[in-house]
Amino acid sequence: MTSKILLVTGDAAESLEVFYPYQRLREEGYQVDIAAPSKKRLQFVVHDFVEGFDTYTEKPGYTWPADVALADVDPADYVALVIPGGRAPEYLRNDPDVQRIAQHFFAADKPVAQICHGPLITAAAGVLDGRRTSAYPALAPDIKAAGAEFVDGEAVVDGVVVSARAWPDHPAWLRAFIEVLRTKAPLA
Repeated sequence: MTSKILLVTGDAAESLEVFYPYQRLREEGYQVDIAAPSKKRLQFVVHDFVEGFDTYTEKPGYTWPADVALADVDPADYVALVIPGGRAPEYLRNDPDVQRIAQHFFAADKPVAQICHGPLITAAAGVLDGRRTSAYPALAPDIKAAGAEFVDGEAVVDGVVVSARAWPDHPAWLRAFIEVLRTKAPLA
């Protein structure tokens, strides 16, 4: 049986933050299922940093099909959770199924990787209290409001939760997450 990882995302997710963990974890040998509000083709975006802009810019990115609708996810079927950033977490955080899924992984002490705006989901699910996490730096007040400590770092490890600021942190973020997976959720 293949060890399965759930990647929760939706339209307007950051392309690199979906595809890098998706491909890297498949390369390790895990099956990665993409869950979204509905089983459809998702439209991702590209966030980039442009000189002279006060924040990132957004352009259309890749499209990719979701494997499963959030309502149909049984989180017990998965050994780990990945939450990419982009704008998707802004609306996904309000979905009761997303909250149910996040709460399961934290309650079961299963590995979770979150990046950029992904912690908006875990904050809304009420599971960040007392933790340390990285996120896109503009989310520092949101992290603090959720009862967590914001850490401006590329691979912040808090138990089985590994977080990062944004896609430039991918190498350190996934390296740390894979170390957690090898200990807590080795390939079956």
